[in-house]
Amino acid sequence: MNFTVRFTPAAAEDLQRLFDFLAAQDVKAARRARSAIAKGMEFLRAFPFSCRKASPEHPLLRELIVSFGANGYVALFEIEDGRTVTVLAIRHQREEDFF
Repeated sequence: MNFTVRFTPAAAEDLQRLFDFLAAQDVKAARRARSAIAKGMEFLRAFPFSCRKASPEHPLLRELIVSFGANGYVALFEIEDGRTVTVLAIRHQREEDFF
């Protein structure tokens, strides 16, 4: 069974911010990064429980690592129920933590 992946407004803004930042330097790289993140979301649709826990106190709050070159991105998400995953935030691995 596949999960529905939805984005909070903040996560959607994160995606745009990350794309804009990279596009200012290299548009082709920004498109490749967007594609890598999209592939990560497809993985998330199928296997959200295989991602690492973001907090021991909140077992349904998890992080997806999206590889992209030498670095990558981290998507913070919550498994809402048996059908829905909500992406709360996305950041570059070199950015500060979510909290």
